[in-house]
Amino acid sequence: MDWILALKALILGIVEGLTEFLPISSTGHLILTADLLGFNGGTSKVFLIVIQTGAILAICWEYHIKIAAIIAGLFKRDAAALKFTVNLMIAFMPLAFLGLLFGSLIKTYLFKPIPVALAFIVGGIIIFWAEKRDHRIRIHVVEELTRLDALKLGFAQALALIPGTSRSGSTIIGGLLFGLSRKAATEFSFFLAIPTLIIASLYDLYKHWALLHNADLPLFGVGLLAAFFSALLAVRALLRYISHHDFTVFAWYRIVFGLLVIVTAYGGWVKWTVD
Repeated sequence: MDWILALKALILGIVEGLTEFLPISSTGHLILTADLLGFNGGTSKVFLIVIQTGAILAICWEYHIKIAAIIAGLFKRDAAALKFTVNLMIAFMPLAFLGLLFGSLIKTYLFKPIPVALAFIVGGIIIFWAEKRDHRIRIHVVEELTRLDALKLGFAQALALIPGTSRSGSTIIGGLLFGLSRKAATEFSFFLAIPTLIIASLYDLYKHWALLHNADLPLFGVGLLAAFFSALLAVRALLRYISHHDFTVFAWYRIVFGLLVIVTAYGGWVKWTVD
C-alpha cells in the first residue's frame, strides 16, 4: 500500500467522520480537502462513497439499542415503531426524488471549491437567522413527530443536495424552525442519515462499480475506520454540546471557512480548482 495515499485516506476519513453529523457540510469539506490533497480520479470517487459507511456505522453503534428496539417492534407490529419508521421513509423521499432529477447537474456545476465556499457562507447566515428567532418548542422527542413534520424535515434535508449546505445542518436548523427541540432535531437528523446515506452510497457505488478494485481495499479500510471512530467522537460531542449551547459557533465557523477559501483562491495562495 502506498503510504502517502494511506495518509490521504486517513485524513479524508477523519474529515468525513468529524463533519458528517455536524452542521458544517461533510461533502463540502471532502471536496475541498480532496482538492487540496490532489486526491482525484476514479479511485477517489469510490473512496468518498465507501468512507460514508464508517459514519453510518458510528450512528448504528451509538443508537444500537434503540435501533434494535425499533426493528423488534416492527416484527411485533408495534405502533410507535411503525410510526417512527414511516416518518423516516417520508423524510427520505424529497431528497431521493430531487436527487434523481437534479443530481447530475448539481455534481457537474456545484461540486467545486468556490460554489462550496459560497454555500458555507450562506448556510452560516441562515443559522444566525434561525438562532435569533423566537424558538417555540412543540416537539421535545423524535417520537412526537407527525407525518407532516417528517415531510417538512425531508424537504429541509433536500437542501443538502447543494454541496456545502450540510445534510445534518439543513435538517437540524429546519427542525428548529418547525418547532423541534435541539435534541429532537439533532437525533432525527442522525436517524435520517441511516437510510439516506446507505441508499445514496449503494446507488453511487452501483454507478461507479467498474472503478472498484481489490488493490484499493486496504486504502478504503483505512478511510472507513478513520471515519467510524471520528464520527463516533463527533456525535457524542455534539449531543453534549447542544445540551448547553446553540449552533452559533457553527455559523461563525462556516462563514470564516468559506471566506478563507475564497480569499486564498482569488489571492493565488492555494490552487483550488476554480472553474
